[in-house]
Amino acid sequence: MREDWEHGGFGLYIHWPFCQAKCPYCDFNSHVVAQIDQKAWCNAYLSEIDRVGAETQGRVLKSVFFGGGTPSMMDPDLVDAILTKVRATWSLANDIEITLEANPTSVEAGRFVGYRDAGVNRVSMGIQALNDTDLRALGRLHTAQEALTAFSTARETFDRVSFDLIYARQGQNLADWRAELTQALGLAIDHLSLYQLTIEDGTAFGDRYAAGKLRGLPNDDVAADMYALTQDVCAAANFESYEVSNHARPGYESIHNQIYWRYGDYAGIGPGAHGRLTLGGDRYATEAPLAPMQWLAQVGKTGIGDSLRSKLSAEDQRSELLLMGMRLREGVLIKRIEITEKIEKNINSLNDLGMVKSRGDRLVLTGQGRPILNAVLRELLAD
Repeated sequence: MREDWEHGGFGLYIHWPFCQAKCPYCDFNSHVVAQIDQKAWCNAYLSEIDRVGAETQGRVLKSVFFGGGTPSMMDPDLVDAILTKVRATWSLANDIEITLEANPTSVEAGRFVGYRDAGVNRVSMGIQALNDTDLRALGRLHTAQEALTAFSTARETFDRVSFDLIYARQGQNLADWRAELTQALGLAIDHLSLYQLTIEDGTAFGDRYAAGKLRGLPNDDVAADMYALTQDVCAAANFESYEVSNHARPGYESIHNQIYWRYGDYAGIGPGAHGRLTLGGDRYATEAPLAPMQWLAQVGKTGIGDSLRSKLSAEDQRSELLLMGMRLREGVLIKRIEITEKIEKNINSLNDLGMVKSRGDRLVLTGQGRPILNAVLRELLAD
C-alpha cells in the first residue's frame, strides 16, 4: 500500500551555515566566521548521510538541495564527497534535481565547473535586486553587474538556473518593479522566486522598523498591487506561479520545493536543519541544533546530528499538509485530508466567500484567495 509521503516523494536537504556577511533582512541560520575546517564538516555530513540512509533504505531520492548560508562557499571537493556518498546510499531518480544555492560574490567559473562535475545540475542564485542602490540597502555585497555576470556564468555551466528577487523594497514603486521584473524575465532564465520583503523580528531590519527608522516601505495596498502585477507580467511571459512565490517555465518547477509543498518526506542534515520522515508507519519531525560548532561536536561525539525527533499526530499532519499544499496552484488532494466536521465547515465557509474551491479531486485556492493566503489558512485551520 502506498504511504502518504509518497505523494510528494523523498528529498535530502544539506544545510551549510556560513556566509560572507549577514544580510539585515535575513532570519535564516547563517553565520560569519574567519575560518572553516571543510574536512571536519565533510566528515560530519558523510556520517549523517550514513545514519539517515540506514533508516530510509529502499527509497528513491528525487532531489538534493544545498541550502544556507552560502553553499557556494563550499569547496567543490566537499560537494563531490557528499554527492558520492549520496549515490552510494540511495537509488537516485532518473531526473534527480541537485541544487546548490549561490551568491554572486562567491561565484567563480572554476568553482561552478567543479560543482557541475560533482553532480550539481541546478543553481539557485540570491540576486535579490537589479540595481546597486537597493542592493546596498539590502546589505548585499554584490553589484547589479556582478549579479548579471554571475548569472551568465551559471547559465553557461548548468542546464537549470533560478534566481531570487525581493520586491516591496524601500522607495520602490510599481513602475520600478515592472521594469526590474521585465528585465529579469528577459534573461535566459527558467525559474524565479519572487518574495515580498518581510520584516522579521530579531533581524537588523526588524530592529530598525521597531525604532521607526526603516522608512520608505510601500504600504499594504501598493504591496498588494505589486503582487498582482507580478502575476500578470510573469503569466504573460509564460512563467506561471506554480506556487505563491515561485514562477517557472513549464517543466522547470523546483522538484525539491515541491517535495515540501506536496508534503513528502525529506531528511534535513546540518545545523538547524529540519526534516520530515515517515518511519515504521509514523511521521516524525526532526530538528538539529542551530549553533554550527555545537552540531559539529555533537555529530562527532554521538554520531547523531538531530536534537529533536517528535512524532506528529494526525491533526499535526493535516495542518502541515494544508499549510504547505495550499501554497501550490494544484492544491491538495482531498483524499489526503482527514475531513473533520470543523474542517468541512471551514472549507464550506471559505468556498462561499470565493476563497477556495474544489477542482476535480483537489482543494485549491481561487485567484481571490491567493493574495491573502495566510488569512485563508488561518480560517481553514480555525478551531
